[in-house]
Amino acid sequence: MKAHENQQPRNIRQPSHVRSFTSKLKSLIFYLSPIVILFLAISLSFTKSNHFKIHLLKFSLTTNPTFFQSILRFFLQTQTPNPISKPSYCVLWMAPFLSGGGYSSESWSYILALNEHVKNPRFKMAIAQHGDLESLQFWEGLPQRMRNLAVELHKTNCRINETIVICHSEPGAWYPPLFKTVPCPPTGYGNSLSVIGRTMFETDRVSPNHVVRCNRMDFVWVPTDFHVSTFVQSGVDPAKVVKIVQPVDVNFFDPLKYRPIDLAVIGEQVLGVRNQDLSSKEFVFLSVFKWEYRKGWDVLLKAYLEEFSNADRVALYLLTNPYHSDRDFGNKIVNFVEGSNIEKPVDGWAPIYVIDTHVPQIDLPQMYKAADAFVLPSRGEGWGRPLVEAMAMSLPVIATNWSGPIEYLTEENSYPLPVDRMSEVTEGPFEGHFWAEPSVDKLRALMRQVMSNAEEAKAKGRKAREDMIQRFSPEKVAGIVADHINNIIDNKI
Repeated sequence: MKAHENQQPRNIRQPSHVRSFTSKLKSLIFYLSPIVILFLAISLSFTKSNHFKIHLLKFSLTTNPTFFQSILRFFLQTQTPNPISKPSYCVLWMAPFLSGGGYSSESWSYILALNEHVKNPRFKMAIAQHGDLESLQFWEGLPQRMRNLAVELHKTNCRINETIVICHSEPGAWYPPLFKTVPCPPTGYGNSLSVIGRTMFETDRVSPNHVVRCNRMDFVWVPTDFHVSTFVQSGVDPAKVVKIVQPVDVNFFDPLKYRPIDLAVIGEQVLGVRNQDLSSKEFVFLSVFKWEYRKGWDVLLKAYLEEFSNADRVALYLLTNPYHSDRDFGNKIVNFVEGSNIEKPVDGWAPIYVIDTHVPQIDLPQMYKAADAFVLPSRGEGWGRPLVEAMAMSLPVIATNWSGPIEYLTEENSYPLPVDRMSEVTEGPFEGHFWAEPSVDKLRALMRQVMSNAEEAKAKGRKAREDMIQRFSPEKVAGIVADHINNIIDNKI
């Protein structure tokens, strides 16, 4: 008998239960194969795996996972076992944990503070990505302990009726969101134990549609007295508005732990000529911001170039990134200077450097350590995380004395920059609002002062770090947050 005569004829149908099992098995293999390949690619750090890493990142901290997202999470799990017993109450913190930027760094600071400094909490913690796009560079630049914690907290199971949901983002992302993002709260209002909005604005008011969204919340957490005032004056229910200041990680941002990074190696010189005389150190001004008009980069450039020349042995380093713009910062600066009435000094322009490459979170302290002073003449800030980070690093800081930073700027710990006037916002989502116009002349004088009075500047820097430790350390702020959460729980029992 020939071999093929032993084979079953193709037109003979298998039993239905066999067909069903076979079909399911094939389907499972079909879907599992690319997932396993994806996991292996990431584990082995293949150079062409970034596209897959982004998709994994999107799945890793989202709520309501699909079956396949759950499989992906299985591969992400650490070996650290979950505690056997946890409190029944839960705090679900939804924020742009994977995105970078202000809300992202702020949300991380709260989570780290609560995780490290609240002993025997009455609530367990969970986190979920919400409010912005994911950044693979940001995620990979986080310390491993933070990534491990993110995965661990994302595995926390919460019953919605015992959960306090914190929507940490701008109100347009809250339920129902005005753009594509995971809804917060996930199931709408009325199902959770309580819903809190955590937000801020950089102008003198809150837009009417955002006032409506704020008033849907049980509470609205804002970081400063400035925001309490502007939110209430705009129409947000005063009983809902609670000031919860931001923490700054004074242990991570500790100048005694770091050596300075060589800024000239990572910075691109876009104006002026680097002084080759190594007999004396140049004075380094550092500014960190995203490239937008609100940040006052034009004020900074004008003050710096009018006050200093190449003979002053100074340098200005700008760590920046795009904000609805391209990355051609060098040409933007040159075009600004050429279109202004700033006269070129006889000795030549004081040098300006741009750092537009991604600097991982773990390297930021070294950048601050390399500077002699930090300067940010913005028109409005919600809080100003680079400012408090620089202050924790004992840097003398020059910053606009308006909006969020007035919560921590004093004459003793910094150089508050006076405001010339208020100006109307002419475009964008805050059109019609007002913000500050910092004084160019006063900025010139303060930059010269901080450079010329080294001992005074160092004393202000030391005082700045002391204030950050006493008022905004993770331990202090964790207690504030935990107290408010416990009050909510007490009132619901």
